[in-house]
Amino acid sequence: EVQLVESGGGLAQPGGSLRLSCQASGFAFSGAGMSWVRQSLGKGVEWVSSINGGGSRRVSRYYTDSVQGRFIISRDDGKKTLYLQMNSLKPEDTAIYYCVKDFWTRNVHFGDRLPDLRGQGTQVTVSS
Repeated sequence: EVQLVESGGGLAQPGGSLRLSCQASGFAFSGAGMSWVRQSLGKGVEWVSSINGGGSRRVSRYYTDSVQGRFIISRDDGKKTLYLQMNSLKPEDTAIYYCVKDFWTRNVHFGDRLPDLRGQGTQVTVSS
């Protein structure tokens, strides 16, 4: 059974930083492409970033335009953990962030539907 548990959310000031973590279990993490998506009121579900799997293969990272240059996705296959380093946070980054066992290289239209293989989410609030 796929299990994903996010942590690291909280309150940050504009311009601040947070690091999200996602502990994975129940599947072969090192071979799995992984992603972060977020859901906020009025904006539906938005893809944020993805990172490929495959162990020693070249790592490829993808970001939605609004976080490019501010967020960094990474993974530690030995710890079966996915990360999202969020810098220069903006109020519009306020959302529930979900770790997802799936992989995209560009924006995907989710509407209001969250991907099935996801964690419980962690709230990120950016406010002064």
